[in-house]
Formats: sequence, structure tokens, C-alpha cells
Amino acid sequence: MTDFEVRAAEAGEFDAVRAVFSAAMMFELTPDDDLARQLFEPERTLVAVDGGEFIGTTLALTRNLSVPGSVVPAAHVTGVGVRATHRRRGVLSQLMGKQLREVPEAIAVLWASEPAIYGRFGYGAAAWGTAYEVDLHRVGPPTGPIRPGELGQLTPDEALKELPRILGLMQQVRAGVSDRSELRWQKHLEDKPDDRGGRTALRIVVHRDETGSVDGYAIWRGKMVWNPTGPAYEVHVEELVAPEPTAYRVLWQHLLTMDLSAKLGYGYAAIDEPLQQLVSTPTALDRRVTESLWLRVTDVPRALQQRQYAVPVDVVLDVTDDLIEANTGRFRLTASESSVKCERTDDPADLTVSVGALGAVYLGGRPLAEFAPTGRITEHTAGALARATAAFGWPTAPVSLEVF
Repeated sequence: MTDFEVRAAEAGEFDAVRAVFSAAMMFELTPDDDLARQLFEPERTLVAVDGGEFIGTTLALTRNLSVPGSVVPAAHVTGVGVRATHRRRGVLSQLMGKQLREVPEAIAVLWASEPAIYGRFGYGAAAWGTAYEVDLHRVGPPTGPIRPGELGQLTPDEALKELPRILGLMQQVRAGVSDRSELRWQKHLEDKPDDRGGRTALRIVVHRDETGSVDGYAIWRGKMVWNPTGPAYEVHVEELVAPEPTAYRVLWQHLLTMDLSAKLGYGYAAIDEPLQQLVSTPTALDRRVTESLWLRVTDVPRALQQRQYAVPVDVVLDVTDDLIEANTGRFRLTASESSVKCERTDDPADLTVSVGALGAVYLGGRPLAEFAPTGRITEHTAGALARATAAFGWPTAPVSLEVF
């Protein structure tokens, strides 16, 4: 028996929700944030209440996510926290269970501050993120002829009109990319001095093609650093989106050749980031790879119908899910170049798969066969695992461009 209540938040409880999360994450609350208040979705925020005191929270933001071959609604889970005084009482389990059973979307995604937590709730690490720390003195930036085009700089107001279209194009190229509403774009480009970490104000540089249309952008900050031998400035890239190859190359050439600079950092690269192919000394791209986006399938047939598949497939999956009963059972997935269908079946299973493994492979970034040696996938029909692995794969790795 629990001695606390789990319910949806009310419109006037924004400050109380923020206080619980900041306490759980051990950071100080910043001054009142009007944009964050406007983005607050109380009906999608769950709170655990004990004796009138908020002891835990979790939020599900209303956003869309690119998946292989499509862009679909995805519950963007964030603000997950439990007060230190109420740990080990099942608060998080109650919050997570209610949230996952009630979200209307077929998939939920999150960034995990502590990855060990979320596997037990059926999430799987679906995208690997790459963080670069680049030695600009050694890297050797892109050289050689580049087709005509030009770079320019935008103000935040100008960027609000230009950048959403480019992000939308990026969703057609890579899975794992979240959309942004106009209000969320305003929040993303907000540039309070206290949030700069000692760096400059935002710089928004764009590439324009031969017609003058913006086809790529980079958002970055600089930091003045001097060492005994002179200036060694740091370039901190916050976001680079360039679906078109020329724009991608020109923007990186610009960032890798900044005057007086010695170091560049970028934290949101894909594991197959093309930057590795553009420089003459790839070892100067010191990189750290870790999980970025975790994904949870909340409605198996609907989720599997929402994405496309690399090759045709006809397979019966026996899914196990300890948290959402409706996900447990056998489903026949039939996919061709023109259609996808997934529905319950009584036919014998070709594969048994845990819902966590299904989430991990959903974006096409991890092979289904990876999970067979650990028993999270079991093959019952010879050859089914190889065929399903090929179908669930995708030519480009997924990438998440922001922590939400």
C-alpha cells in the first residue's frame, strides 16, 4: 500500500513542480522563467503528493519525433524527480507506471540523467550521442573547392523565421530529431547572461545556397581563454543542422577555422557524424560516445505501424511487457515498400522480444540481433532474426539534438 497520491498537476502548481525537480536534481532554481511557465502542460504533468507536500514529479511534453521514414507524436518525458526524503517508497514506480499507461502517444522518449533507472520501466537506449572536443591546431579542417554559397549571421528574431524549416528538413534525414513549436523555439534561442557559463552571447550563423535560401545553420558561443603562449579561445557549438552536404561542409569549415581559437566542443553529434570524413586528422576529434535518447514503446501495434522498414518483412513477434498488459502477446508485423501493418495474431512466434529491446531498436540505430546473446530476443524460426534485423535497421544513425 502507498501512503501518497499520484495525480495530474493543476495550472497554478508550476512553481511547486519546479521546486521538487530542482531539489531532486540538486540545482538552484533560477528566477521566474516566463517562457517555461507558458510551456507548462499541467494536464501532462504528474505529481506525487504526501500530506499536502509534493514529493515527486514527471512531465510528458507534447512534441513530435522523427522515426525511420516518418515524423510521429512522441511523449517527451522530462522533469522526473523524487525528493531525497521519500526515496525507496515506490514513488518513481507509481509515477512512471501511471504516465506510461496513460500517454496517448505510441512511444515515449527521454534523456536519462541516471541510465540504470529506466531499463526497469521498459525503456531502451535507442540513440548513441557523440560529444566532440576538437584540437583546432591539429584537426585539419575541410579543404578543396566548395560550390558557391555564402555565410551570414541572424538575430534571434530573424532565426525564428528561418530555422524551423531547416529543422523540419533534418527530420527527413535523421531519426531521433524533435520538433519545436514557435514558443519552444523562443525558449531554445533565449539568451540570458546568467545562462551563458562565462561564454559570449549566442551566435547564429547560416549558410545560404546560390538562390539565397538558408539551407543550414549553426548556433555557437565563444569563450576567451589565454595561456602563456597567447590566445586559445574556445568555440562551443550548441547546435548544427545542415541536411544539405554543401551547407554542412561550409559551416564546419567556418567553425573549425575561427581566429585565435584552440578548442571546439560539440555535444550532439551522431555516432556516424560525417565530420569525421571532412578533417585530415580524425584523431584530433577527441570523442566520447554515450546513450542519448531512450525510447519506450507504449502501444506495440501502433508504434510498429508508424515507422518504415529498410526491407520487406513478415514476422510474428511475441512481446513481453511487465508494465503495460496490452503490449504483451503475439503481433504479426508485415511491411513492404508501400504499406505497414501490425496486428494481434494467434500464429506461432518467430521471435520473442522484450519491450525494452523493441524500444532500443525502434529508431534503427541498434541491430535487433544485438539483444539475442543476452536473452532479450529469442529466435524460434530459423532465419527470422536475420530478416527482422535487416528490416528494423536504417541507413543513417538516429541523433537527438537537445536535452529536453
